[in-house]
Amino acid sequence: MMKKPIKEQKAVLLILLSNVFIAFLGVGLIIPVMPSFMDMMHLSGKTMGALVAVFAVSQLVMSPLAGRWVDRYGRKKIIVIGLFLFGVSELIFGLGTNVWVLYLARVLGGFSAAFIMPSATAYVADITTVEERPKAMGYISAAISTGFIIGPGIGGFIAAYGIRVPFFFAAVIAFLACVISIFILKEPLTKAELAEMASNSKQTSFMGDLKKSLHPLYFIAFIIVFVLAFGLSAYETVFSLFSDHKFGFTPKDIAAIITISSIFGVVVQVFMFGKMVDVLGEKRLIQWCLIVGAVLAVVSTFISGFLTVLVVTSFIFLAFDLLRPALTTFLSKAAGKEQGFVAGMNSTYTSLGNIAGPAVGGILFDVNIHYPYLFAAVVMVIGLVITVMWKEKQWGENEPNA
Repeated sequence: MMKKPIKEQKAVLLILLSNVFIAFLGVGLIIPVMPSFMDMMHLSGKTMGALVAVFAVSQLVMSPLAGRWVDRYGRKKIIVIGLFLFGVSELIFGLGTNVWVLYLARVLGGFSAAFIMPSATAYVADITTVEERPKAMGYISAAISTGFIIGPGIGGFIAAYGIRVPFFFAAVIAFLACVISIFILKEPLTKAELAEMASNSKQTSFMGDLKKSLHPLYFIAFIIVFVLAFGLSAYETVFSLFSDHKFGFTPKDIAAIITISSIFGVVVQVFMFGKMVDVLGEKRLIQWCLIVGAVLAVVSTFISGFLTVLVVTSFIFLAFDLLRPALTTFLSKAAGKEQGFVAGMNSTYTSLGNIAGPAVGGILFDVNIHYPYLFAAVVMVIGLVITVMWKEKQWGENEPNA
């Protein structure tokens, strides 16, 4: 397909990054008020955990379908629908006075995540060359991280005007992004390309997509996606608890570590990720990230002191932050004309990891506070071993179709 002129391409990429940023900003906005919201609604810890799980399960269920729809109906339509659903979910959660309404909001939120990420990723793949793609995928990952960084700070400030206000603010910016996308974004695929993809997608099903994901070219990468999500979510779930129990860090200390680590990760993703892929290639970069992550996860169980914990945590988060776009870049190159399918299954395997990781991490933490970190290290070593199964031929043979 024809690539857009550079100026137009940059403008479109900026809008796409803004959409991803807004979605994750909205997620971050509500983090500071959730404890107060929990008290106000008289919700139990079990209910709060279930609300998190419902989001992940909804995203899991919808992702394969959304991936097919991205190829069948086009990138723009699915992005717009995703942003609209996200706005509706935040609005409903902010207005909710019954638990079942909150569950409904979280289901819609999971659906919106399943719509936004695959369509944005596929869109970026459509408008970039194979050489440009790593840098663009790094930008998307940075947009996600930046949303998470800025969101809690803005949410805490806005909460001064009311506990429900951050939810309404998130809804407003989502609807605004939706309107902007309707009028400014253009569908990157031609009608002929859409018709061809629609014809192909009609012949597929969820089980068919799942079976296709087992193809050696995709499967090992999808397993690494699962391992990444599984290990990272297990690690992040217990990070605050671990820091409190082991080091006696205050919430302010923990927030500072997460914020500084995230900013460090964003800077490296924006300015260095593309160059790192050029020098190392996706496969070697993924392997180095897994090695660094595994070693430092083990090191975390021995260290003490705020500065030492900050440095180690920063590099662990950086390893995960670089893994995400490296895997996405490889998958988009391997996908050829099946960008929607691959992006959808990427989201599916991520959701599986996000569901299983926190559950396992929490159980292990109750046994021994060091076990979740050691477990995350073992999972990353398993991921490293799996990457050895990647044949260099597999990595190169599909590039002409990218």
